This record gives sequence, structure tokens and C-alpha cells, in this order.
Amino acid sequence: MKTVSGGVTAAKGFTAGGIHCGVKAGSKAEKKDLAMILSERECAAAAAYTLNRVKAAPLYVTMEHLEDGVARGIIANSGNANACAPASHENAQRMCAAAAAATGLAPEDFVVASTGVIGQTLNVSAIEAGVPALAAALKKEGGSDDAAHAIMTTDTARKEYAVSLDIGGKTVTIGAIAKGSGMIHPNMGTMLCFITTDCAITHDLLQEALHAIVPRTFNRVTVDGDTSTNDMCVVLANGMAENPLIEWKDDGYTLFAQALHEVCGYMARRIAADGEGASRLVTCTVTDARSEEVAERLAKAVVGSSLVKAAMFGADANWGRVLCAMGYSKAPFRPEYVDVKFSSELGEILVCKDGAGVDFDEARAKAILSRDDVTIQVDLHEGESTVSCWGCDLTYDYVKINGDYRT
Repeated sequence: MKTVSGGVTAAKGFTAGGIHCGVKAGSKAEKKDLAMILSERECAAAAAYTLNRVKAAPLYVTMEHLEDGVARGIIANSGNANACAPASHENAQRMCAAAAAATGLAPEDFVVASTGVIGQTLNVSAIEAGVPALAAALKKEGGSDDAAHAIMTTDTARKEYAVSLDIGGKTVTIGAIAKGSGMIHPNMGTMLCFITTDCAITHDLLQEALHAIVPRTFNRVTVDGDTSTNDMCVVLANGMAENPLIEWKDDGYTLFAQALHEVCGYMARRIAADGEGASRLVTCTVTDARSEEVAERLAKAVVGSSLVKAAMFGADANWGRVLCAMGYSKAPFRPEYVDVKFSSELGEILVCKDGAGVDFDEARAKAILSRDDVTIQVDLHEGESTVSCWGCDLTYDYVKINGDYRT
């Protein structure tokens, strides 16, 4: 497996694009807000959605369109979530109809997604007016970059990635773009992730692979404890790599699933690192747990703790907050067995041994925790399971961003 350029257009048969159409009143013309991804051929399609009981209309329309397990493209807007708003279902359908009219396809061929402010009527007329130009702007080179920018909201950087690997003597490519910065919590936060691949794989196995991987990647991210109404992860597979069709859980499936996990894991970490107002990525890795479930629950509690996140912002080696978060996670473990270390590119430092504090160099600990990418290592000494979850620090800017997000 190797990293390649091109994002969602790295795989054969896919083009993408992004334009400004004015979804949000007063938005600057240079801010792209409408994206499309299109395949030359019909694709096997799989999706995972937010577990929030309140779901945005685009999710329901996408669910309807993917009942047959196939799709040709994706249309998505930023600037408005089209959730809990007047005519939201109708407007999601109108987006698909506009995409279909501009590409000569059927509305049911499209996945539809939206992200932005909840509760406000979508300016669907601006989208409909912009779709013909969007369709004309679809391209292989640079198209993924444009689409990635178009789905950004409070994101500070585009999120794009692609890998290639050999399956059955053919080069298979998987590419992705994503957005996500705030309203991010396990069970898919305000995130959209669109994945394309030229792998030949059945819908059933594509869906099974995605549903096995999402809980171990995107659902292990938390920024602020809020699970969004609009989260969606969609995979389109058009088969144009011409590898032997993956219709059984054979070696080809294993290789594909590993590559898909790599893509989703990378995007999950980028989303965590770009948390609203964040200054650093915080990983909690729990090792030697009695089960994966226990390790995950503990790691999520640690990276989700507001006090831990605040300590990470201050580069404060306050390991007591780590144990406190573990203690209220409701996961079974023996506190008297726990070791805690903080680490970064500068090295690691032991701060807790057998559930009790140890002497350590505060200045060195602060230096380690002042890097952009830090890890909280928790060793339970109780089993063989290891899990990592990802979050970020809690900064003043998070409050500033969300204090007036709607207005």
C-alpha cells in the first residue's frame, strides 16, 4: 500500500468539482460551497450515518436512493445543514434533481449531503442555479481539491487522502475527502466523508467493510461531545480497476478492508486535529486492556474530558484528570494497576505508576505536551487489547467560534 495524490479523483473513472453559488447570504465569492463527485460508471454504494435521533433531510433522501445499493455521484453543500428546516426533504430532493438534470442521470443516482447551520431554510434556488456550472467544472486534476474546499465550514484545512494497492494483479485506488471540525463526538460528529474507489467489490461486502471500520475510526473521534444531525460517510466503488470481483471474504477482501481502514483512520485523525479552535491533536492509547470494548470506553472518556482537554491546551501534565475520566467511564479496570505516560515527538515521560504519582521533570513534561501532536498512554496491565481514540485540546477559540456561529 502506498500514498498517492488525487483524493477522490485518484481512482479511475471519477471526477469532482467545487464552486461558489451563494448558499449562505453574505458569503464571500471565493468560498466554495457546492461540491460534486461523479463516476463514469454505476457504483456499488455503501453508507454510514449519524446515530443522532434527529437526522437532517439529506440523510433520509440518501437512504432512499441507496436502497438498491448503487449510485453514480454525490452532491453536497456547505453553509446550511438543511436540517430541522422548512421544506428540507423537498430541498434535498431538488438538489438531486438539479444534479441529475446537469449530468443526464436520474435523481436517484445521487447521494446528497449538507453541512452548516441547523434550522434555517436552505437557499436551494442558489444551488439549482449553480449546478450547471458545477457539472461543467468537474475534472480529474484538481477536482478533488475544489470539492474538499467546498464542503468546509469551520475547518481550517482541507482533508484529502488516497492510497493504492495491488489486488489480484491490478492496481486498486481508494481516495477520500472529508470535513469536520466541531460538533464532533463518537457515533459520527458533524463530519462528512466521501470515499471513492475503482475496486470491483459487491455492495454487500462494501457495506460490511465500511460498517466494521467506521466504529474503529470515525466513531473513536471526539472534539466537543456533540453528535451532529448531518454526519455521513459514503463509499462509491465503480470496479474500473478490473481486479477480480471481491464477492467473498478472501485475501482480496482483507487487503481492501485494510486499505479502507487506513483511509478512514487517516481522515479521522485529521478531523480530530482540526477541531474548532484546536492547537493540538490529542491521542489516548489504552493498552493491555481486558477487551477492546473496555479499552475504547476508557480512551473515549479521556479524550472527551473537558478537564483533560483544557490541561492539554495548557501543556499541563495533570495526570489525575486522566484517571478521573477513566473512573467515570463505567468501564471495568483496576486503578492500582494503571500506568500513565505523556509522549510526543520529543519523547515520553512517566507520570503515574500503579495508580499513583511518581516524581517527574515538570519542565520536560510541559515541553513534550507543547507539541502539535501529543499522546496519552495508558497501560492497564490486565489483558491484550489496545485501542486509540482521538481528540484535541480545548481552547479559548472554541468558545469564540461557537458563541456566535449562527449569527
